[in-house]
This record gives sequence, C-alpha cells and structure tokens, in this order.
Amino acid sequence: MTGTLGARLDEATRHLPAPLAVVDLDALDANATDLVRRAQGTPIRVASKSVRVRHVLDQVLARPGFAGVMAYSLREALWLAREGVDDVLMGYPTVDTGALDELAADPRAAAAVTLMVDDVAQVELAASAAAAHGAHLRICLDIDASLRLRLGPVGAHLGVRRSPVHGPADAAALALAATRRDGIEVRGVMFYEAQVAGLPDTSAAVRAVKRLSIRDLATRRRAVVDAVQDAVGHPLGLVNSGGSGSVGSSVSDPTVTEVTAGSGLFVPTLFDGYRSFEPRPAAFFGLDVVRVPAPGYATAFGGGYIASGPAAKTRLPRPVWPGGLALTGREGAGEVQTPLRLGAGTDLRVGDRVWFRHAKAGEVMERFETVHLVRGEIVDASVPTYRGEGRTFG
Repeated sequence: MTGTLGARLDEATRHLPAPLAVVDLDALDANATDLVRRAQGTPIRVASKSVRVRHVLDQVLARPGFAGVMAYSLREALWLAREGVDDVLMGYPTVDTGALDELAADPRAAAAVTLMVDDVAQVELAASAAAAHGAHLRICLDIDASLRLRLGPVGAHLGVRRSPVHGPADAAALALAATRRDGIEVRGVMFYEAQVAGLPDTSAAVRAVKRLSIRDLATRRRAVVDAVQDAVGHPLGLVNSGGSGSVGSSVSDPTVTEVTAGSGLFVPTLFDGYRSFEPRPAAFFGLDVVRVPAPGYATAFGGGYIASGPAAKTRLPRPVWPGGLALTGREGAGEVQTPLRLGAGTDLRVGDRVWFRHAKAGEVMERFETVHLVRGEIVDASVPTYRGEGRTFG
C-alpha cells in the first residue's frame, strides 16, 4: 500500500468512526478490467463469497464480460434470485431441505438457480423437493479437479479434498443417475482447480504442480464433458472452471464456457504472490490507535479478523499503512485490540488511523455492516454488506 493510497483513505474517511471497511473503487475497476482481459471473451461468473456486498456484486455484473453469480449457500442463492440476479450457480452442494423446498416452490428462483451435486444423495434431496411441487430443477456436477499422481505403489493427491467424482466414468454414472429422477436436469459440470487458482507462485515446486495440473485438466476435462453429454443425451450448457488465479489457463481450453472469479476483485494478501496478474489491493479495513503502551508500540481498537484455513501467520491481517508496522508475535490480531510494533521512523499517536488488508477477500465483510466505497479522496457511497442487510449464510 503506497503512502498516496493511505493518505487518500485517511482523507476520505476522516469523518467516519473506526473500525471501518473500505473498497478503493479505482483499484476495483482496474482489477475487474484485468480479469476481463485475461478471460479473453469467456464470461466471468462472480464468486459471491469473495465479495459479500450486494451493491458491489450488482456493479460488477453490470460490466461487460461478467455474467452470473456463484453462490455459496442455497439460502443466499434464493435471496439473490429474488433480488433480480437471474443466473446463480451454487458453488457447493446443499442438504438444506427447507431451502430446497423453497426453491422448488418458487418458479422464478427455480429458473435462476442451478444446484451443485457430487453424490446421488444430494440429487435425491433435490428430486424429492421437485416432486413435491411439480418443479423442474437444474443441477451441475462438481468434478474433482485435483491432480492425482502415482509412482508405482505410491500415490499423491495434489489439491483440495472436494468432490469424489474425478474421472469420466464417475461423472457419467452420476449424470445418468440424475437423469433418471423426475424433475432433474443436468445443466453442466464444474472444475475448480484449487491447486492452480488458489496457490500463489511461491516456489518452483508449486509452479511445476500448476503446469502438470493444467496439462492433466486439458485432457480430462474434455473426456468428462463428453462422457456426461453421452449419459444425459444432450450438449451441456455450462462448463465452469477456474478461479481468480487461473483465469488465463482455464480459458485456454475451448471446452470451458465460463470461468469464476471473486478474490481477484478485492485482491487480499493471500493473492500477493501470483505471477499471472498484477495484484492491486482494493479492500482494506481501518482501526484507530487508542493507546501507546510503550515506546515503539501502539495499540489499535479491534482487528481480530482472522481468515479461515490452516492456523498460520498467512491467515492474519496485515498492517499496511503507515509503513513499518507489524503485529506482535505474542498477541497477533486481538479480540478487541491489536498491539502493533513500530519500525524505525514510524510514529503513531492516540487517534491516528492504521490501515490493514485481510488475508481473504469476502470474509472480512462479515465483520462490518457497512462498507465505504472510496474514489480518490471522497467516499462515493456507503453501502450495506450482507451482514448489513441482515443476511448471514455461514
């Protein structure tokens, strides 16, 4: 974070109390433009979990190159559909029978929402809801995009433990089982290559895994799509792939009809190490200094916004303005206050504001009811987060 940006945020929010969340619209615009450039004409579906601000979702969807939302909760998907989003793909399976019943009972929502499945049990729940209301529900098959390697008796699984459906035979069997259920239509397939999209280019080993994964998927993705189309008897309307870190490699496969991106809009700290794009941080939160406990230290109010994932320093928020600040090793980001160690030449006084970046994109928005959208040195708008609209989805 440059001094110019820090000074701009200070000036724009001087009249606002902290803790507060901001999005720098200039950076957001540049990130959205860059995603569209990397997508090379392939539509980009916005991952809502990495935004969690409906106003920002609407603004991004209004831009050329973006189409549809990937939701993380069925109740969220229902809400977005009722608020006017006409294409919502679930990113994860659901066993929320109440929400499935709502979906099947609402023709507008059923036409907008596509469910995600990777198990016949999930299909059965959707089929039961569809049967109860004479509805037609669409599903997408979640395909495991991890890289599986085997050297003799030794095997390796490189990627997340996500779907049990990995190859063409698995996918065809699930698709065939789904087509035999009344009220269920297989719309498409999804491949989320987390080991490509979700890992920064931090080492030669990581880059090698990415290259092998891209090569594997270039063959396996086509085979899976062909097998599923043969099983269901019609072309698939949706082949979703990628994430913010793998947009370029995903769209190089002509089988892919759309890519998903979300974190690339806000660019949290976990995305700093990518070589495939220029990281432009757009989301920040500000805390005010409430005490100076000793020379070389200052304490800010709030700040314990730890990201999900393995318990590690990479999940901690990072102080970025003024420069030369660091969390203390003993206390880290605190429950109600965050001590900071000051580097040489850095001076903080009671009442000064400190700006942080979160490790993940959308999670920090769960801590705030309002996010302030800054352009230049002015707050362009103050809009509610999901939480500010009284919505939390887990």
